[in-house]
This record gives sequence, C-alpha cells and structure tokens, in this order.
Amino acid sequence: MKQIFINCEHLETRVAVVENGVLEEYKIERNDERRIVGSVYKGRVHNLAPSLQAAFIDIGLEKNAFAHYKDLVYFKTLFETKNGKIKPATKKRRTPQYKEPEKKVEVKKSIIQRLTEFFGKKEEEKKKPQQRSGSRNNRNRQGNRQGNRQGGRQGGNRRPPTPTVSADDIPSLCPEGSEIVVQVEKGPIGTKGAKVTSKVEIPGHYLVLLPNSRTRGVSKRIEDKEERKRLQEILMELDMPPNMGCICRTAGMGKKAKFFQMDMEMLLQQWDEMQEKLKEGAPTCIYAEPSLMDRALREFLTNDIDEIIVDSEKAYEHVTRAISMLSKQERGKIRLYSGSEPMFQRYKLKRQVENIFTRQVSLPSGAYICIDETEALIAVDVNSGRSTKGKDHPETILSTNLETVDEVARQLRLRNIGGLVVIDFIDMRSRKDQTTVYRAMQDALSKDRARTKVLPISRFGLMELTRQREHESLRDTMFATCPYCKGKGLIKSPTSISVEIQRRLRSIIKKRRKDLNIRVLVHPDVLARLREDDEEFLHEMERKLGGGLSFRADSSLHIETSKIIDQDTGREL
Repeated sequence: MKQIFINCEHLETRVAVVENGVLEEYKIERNDERRIVGSVYKGRVHNLAPSLQAAFIDIGLEKNAFAHYKDLVYFKTLFETKNGKIKPATKKRRTPQYKEPEKKVEVKKSIIQRLTEFFGKKEEEKKKPQQRSGSRNNRNRQGNRQGNRQGGRQGGNRRPPTPTVSADDIPSLCPEGSEIVVQVEKGPIGTKGAKVTSKVEIPGHYLVLLPNSRTRGVSKRIEDKEERKRLQEILMELDMPPNMGCICRTAGMGKKAKFFQMDMEMLLQQWDEMQEKLKEGAPTCIYAEPSLMDRALREFLTNDIDEIIVDSEKAYEHVTRAISMLSKQERGKIRLYSGSEPMFQRYKLKRQVENIFTRQVSLPSGAYICIDETEALIAVDVNSGRSTKGKDHPETILSTNLETVDEVARQLRLRNIGGLVVIDFIDMRSRKDQTTVYRAMQDALSKDRARTKVLPISRFGLMELTRQREHESLRDTMFATCPYCKGKGLIKSPTSISVEIQRRLRSIIKKRRKDLNIRVLVHPDVLARLREDDEEFLHEMERKLGGGLSFRADSSLHIETSKIIDQDTGREL
C-alpha cells in the first residue's frame, strides 16, 4: 500500500510518501520561506566573467544568480510568442519616422536586432563557400535545407532548422545590462548564489511545457515500448502552438488523451500569465513555484497511490479542489485525518523521521551504515556489526552490501543530499558480486527524481556516484551550526581543559610578582578532573602564586569555558 501524508501546521508543512509502512520520501517547507528552485525570473545581466565562461544575473535576490554561457543559448525565452511569430517582450516597436543618431542606435540596439545581425552574418559566411564551390554535396545540402523549410511551413513533422548559438557568442548577444528570462535550476547553497538557465520548463501534472523547444517526447522512466508509442501519438495530436514542445511525465502512463489536453490548456494559461508579467521591469519574478502541497501532488500523485491523508480541513479542501481539476476519480483517495493523536505518531512515522538526522542507520541484518555529510562530499561507511546472515563469509558480505544499496538510495532521497557520494562497501573479492552490487545500485537510484550517475566499484572497494543537488540538505534546513563546536561535532575533553587552565595560570604567575587571590570557575565535569587527578600539581602552583587559588563549579558554563577572577578586585584575568 502506498500513501501520501500531508501535515499542515502554522509554521511548517510536511509531506511523507510511505510504501508498506516504510518512509520513502520526506519533504518539509517553512511557510515563511521563499520558493526559488523552478521559479522563472526576468533578470538583468549584471556582469560577465569570460574567464569562467559565466554570467552573473540580477534576479532580485540577495546574491546575483550564476549561469554558464552554455545555459544562456536558448534565446527564444527572451521574446513573447504569438501566432508563431516572435517579437520583443518588453520593448515597443519603433515608428519608421523616428531616427536616432547613429551612435545611440548602436548602443540601444535590442536583443532581437543583435540576433538578426548576428545570424545574417552567419548566413553570409555560409553562402560564400557554397558559391565558390559548385560541388554536388553542397547543392544537396542546400536542397535538404529548402525541403526542411518547406516542410515546416506546411505543418508537417519536419522541423525547420533553427540558428545555433554557441557559448562564444554570448558576450556579444547578451551584454551587461541586457534583460533575459531565466529559470532557477539550483537554489542558493552556502555562500553560492542560485544557478539559472534560459531553458525554461513549466511542469504540469502529466506534461512539462517547453516554451523554447519543439520537442514532443516521453519520459525515459516509461520503459514499455507500446505505452511509449501510444503516448507519443497522443502528444503529436495535442492542440498547442507550433513553436512549443512538451514532455510526457510518468504520471501520464495509462491516461487518455483528454487528460493531456486539459493539462496542456492549464499550462498554456500559465504561460499567458507569464507573458503579462514580462511587461514589468527587471528584476521580477514572472512564475513562482507552487507550495509544497501542490508540488507534492504534482510529483508524487501517480496511479499506484492508494490513499492521500491530510490533517487540516483547509488543506483537505485545497487538495480535493486540485485533484478534481485533474481527475474526479482520484477524489475517493483523499481522507481527512481527525484523530487526537498527531498523524505522524499515529502512523509510526515519527521515529522514522527522527532517524533521518542520525549519523548511524541500522540495517535489517544487524549491520549498519554511517553517513557523514560535508559541504561537497558525502561519505558512507558500511559496517557488518552483528550481521550473521548467510551460510559463509562471502554470502554474508554480499547480502549486507545489497541491504546497504537500498538503504543508501533511500537515505539520499530522505536527507536530500547531493554532490559526490563515496560508499565504502565491505570488501568483496568476487568480481561477480561487485557487479551484482553495482547493478542493484543502478536499479535503486532509478526511483530517484534527482539526476544520478554511478560508477562501478573501484579496486579499493569504493563506489562513487553523483546526485543532483537543487536545495540545501534537510539537515541544513532543520539545524543551525552549533555556536560552541562551530560544526565540528566535537568538544574538548576535561583533560584538555585542565591543561589550558594550568597554562593560563602559569602565564599569570610570570606576569604578576605580587601575591594574588585567584578563583577559577569551571564546568562541574572539569572540576572533577582537577580535584581527582591534578590536585597535587595545583597545590604546587598555589605556592608559586604566593596567594590563594580556589576552584568553583558553575553549571551554567560551557564545558570548554573557564573564568579566572582576581578575588580582590573582582576583575576577570
């Protein structure tokens, strides 16, 4: 049984996807957070960094967004699309009577003018060698291009060729100060700003609208050939602008054509609203990703979902309305939870959620894995622990590593961690067993919505994989850096603190010749160490001090903190 749980509170919304009692997906959103990833902005190029092949774009956030030149070549998103024609989205057409000085025209050229001049030069360069060379190959290529153009005008399946823009052309086509429409691919993480692209994609429930592409494709996750063929035929018959494309999502498996057309109409309506917002000055947000509740229905509501449980009446009404727009048959899956016990506790999800934040994760066989997360790398260590499964040692190792594969893939999704992941499996001598584990990892990662790449196990028994990282990890969302250990997760031992106190006392004794009465305030654990192990040494230090030396416990102090006070003046030394 597969269920979606939606828990709505005043400050926070949580969504959990549970399959046969096991937590498979967990998402959390604070209600005061700004949703960045997936949102579309009309921004302004702030500056270009040719050495990095990158542009920094002001989209209205605290830090400028970052884009590689190769991600800015989809220039159709710069323009408003109507009736198959492209015109500037924000600038009015100039009247023929008005003429500006030549220098000003050069400075204020619109992007569409720059594109026209650029592609005009490209076409001239292409024609020159063709005119000089009368070879049959060149003539054939010209004939093919003309045929493609005619096929495009006739509305056939052939696509007219579109001019290509390389990354080297970006500085001239998209200079500093120009406006551009971009979509956030990756939100701000740590000290880095958001990563954006001009390839805009608007996701619906069954389709993803591609405003700057004419592709009509089917998700790779749909593997059945007959179903792919059926869906491809439906997509080709969809009523949509000829200069737009779409991709069928996995939620569309088994659905009739009417569902896709309905979803397309909703997406095109959203696109029209975006066009209206393009009239506003940059930087501005022209499309904001919906709330977590709506995104959960969009991402997780598939045919295999048996039940949707919501613990808020307001959220229940919203979910019912949203699902009714897609399919009235799905409304029977929605249920309002009204029990006195918290929903996550009632369905035994509370403990599973708490385990997401632990370093050590137990496996069914008695083995366990340790997950250590750094800024750019995640290290996973596998330990056999009390595992005794299997008849002999190699079989035990293989079964433990296979358990690890499923749990690691699950933990990556639950913790929302990405970047480079290195897994230290228990050593397997058999190459066959290594291949079995590698293929099992490929299958386990195929369930992940984030893009992943995995390499075979190396000679050192390590497996490397990468996982797309769009947001901060769940740990970074839920926790703040400890002000005491600064994120190390370690504190000094009482022995180390004792050494530091003795060092400071010796320094005071050398600087001050007169007799002093000193009181040292320490944490109770440190005081126990001083009294039990260092008492004789401290008495000797007191004789050198020529005054009084006393120690007192202060439970309000952090274990690493100590205070040395002159009792005569009350001043801290």
